[in-house]
Amino acid sequence: MRSLSLDMYQTVALAVIVLYLGGWLKRKINFLEKFCIPSPVIGGLLFAILSCILYVTGTVELQFDETLKTVCMVMFFTSVGFQANLKVLKSGGISLLVFLGCVIALIISQNALAIGLSKLLHISPLIGLCTGSIPMVGGHGTAGAFGTVLEDFGLEGAATLCTAAATFGLIAGSLLGGPIGRRLILKNNLLDTVVEEDDSFLVEEAHKHHRATSMYAPAAYQLAIAMGIGTVISMLLSKTGMTFPIYIGAMIVAAIMRNVSEFTGKFTIHMGEINDIGGICLSLFLGIAMITLKLWQLASLALPLIILLIGQVVFMALFAYFVIYNIMGRNYDAAILSAGACGFGMGATPNAMANMQALTSKFAPSVKAYILVPIVGSMFADFINSLVITYFINLV
Repeated sequence: MRSLSLDMYQTVALAVIVLYLGGWLKRKINFLEKFCIPSPVIGGLLFAILSCILYVTGTVELQFDETLKTVCMVMFFTSVGFQANLKVLKSGGISLLVFLGCVIALIISQNALAIGLSKLLHISPLIGLCTGSIPMVGGHGTAGAFGTVLEDFGLEGAATLCTAAATFGLIAGSLLGGPIGRRLILKNNLLDTVVEEDDSFLVEEAHKHHRATSMYAPAAYQLAIAMGIGTVISMLLSKTGMTFPIYIGAMIVAAIMRNVSEFTGKFTIHMGEINDIGGICLSLFLGIAMITLKLWQLASLALPLIILLIGQVVFMALFAYFVIYNIMGRNYDAAILSAGACGFGMGATPNAMANMQALTSKFAPSVKAYILVPIVGSMFADFINSLVITYFINLV
């Protein structure tokens, strides 16, 4: 079979093309917009299918230089590290800490369930982890990052498995949240528990994320500093004998920089601009990750993968309905939080916000849910998830 190799410049250019294609299709097809499927995933999956057809028919095998994929991945997760603001955690009060505790329990449980089911199916626990919190709470970004780590452990096609599970999770989490929240609200007459809350905190956070064109360069420099120092931290962590993702050191340094800024006021972290740069890098990373998928590697694992994913859906529904709702207060806010948890517990924070928006537009606002879900889902879940996944990978 002939092979066609693309260098790193051609690879990133192709990733941008599929990104544009995905964005165009998302605007044209309501289903894709409704379930918040990322544009790189849409266009990239179509290209991956084309690549698979070319490979299976013996026409040509495409090979890519993934250098810039790694760079974009590290930069994105560094931007995630900058989200870890302990001052916000403190100001959120006991409810924020309790909800964070629920999410940590969810992350641990997803991985424990994945490993348990994989043993029942007599397959590698590493395959099970491809359907645990890596793609569920982590989403496509974490799936692409840890898929590579699992492949280093000898699990062929791990990145493809993780990405497939993440795409499934996005759709399942969006389908799950609204019905669960609606049932809780109507069954328990929760509209009687609605109370007006102060939304000044949301306004203050929005102001902190104000963008200025002149600040994108300093934001990029702050990312570069965290990434550079982070390589030293990653090197030191590797000496413990445990396997860590390449970006973990940069995430830790970014979190330290953010909190030093918050508590001392000596310098400013340009969060709005950092979020934008991180978003661009995530899109490029996902684009490259998707076009390099080898879908033919999924064939032999189709049935076990379906069973593992169904198990995660059932568990998420039960966890949201019985655990999060009861622990968060058995009131209207708790029901909205349960719907939001389904969103980022199986997909991403935008899915969580979409779930909550669907309910609050029909019933009543929930300021508490709109504060807790973005903070925990965006600022802390990915950070904690990376540490928990690392532990489980080394455990198995």
